[in-house]
Amino acid sequence: MTRLAIVLTDGFADWEVAQLTASARSYFGFDVVIATPEGEEVRSMGSMRVAADTAAENLHANAFDGLVLCGGTIWETEKAPDLKQVIDDFIAHDKLVAGICGATLALARAGALNAIDHTSNAANFIAGAPGYAGHSRYKDIPQAVRDGKLVTAAGSAPMTFAAEIYRALGHAGDELDQYVLMFGAEHQPKAA
Repeated sequence: MTRLAIVLTDGFADWEVAQLTASARSYFGFDVVIATPEGEEVRSMGSMRVAADTAAENLHANAFDGLVLCGGTIWETEKAPDLKQVIDDFIAHDKLVAGICGATLALARAGALNAIDHTSNAANFIAGAPGYAGHSRYKDIPQAVRDGKLVTAAGSAPMTFAAEIYRALGHAGDELDQYVLMFGAEHQPKAA
């Protein structure tokens, strides 16, 4: 069974991992484990309360197939959790690592984006992150970017973020393409 660790922080963006967590658990049958800083209960931007299954700092790559960091306002502050050791562990074990919106800052600070193609909310959003030297590999596109087992996305791309995570985990194909089209239909140009 595929096992995903989803890191949520206080003020996480409700919409950024909603499609992923719901479909991973209910459709694909993944074991979805919610991790938060110190294992504390967190509230989303929309005030949804979430209880943790474990502490984010205690995540180990040998127990999971992937690590997903949800965005939110905390990543832009001094209260952002330092998950460099966790990120490094997952990368060293060739596991999926994904970050969306503000969580791309955690990946940038960990140096995880320095030698791979990636995206974020904007190039200048991550440009000043300590440890970030990946300016030349930044892709200014609205969809999620996958380079090997590392996936990044702007906060406005939760559907392609989920899709690229599935592809990185080996769940590609027509069924996934249809899923993306169905849930992203509102973004398709209208037929003339």
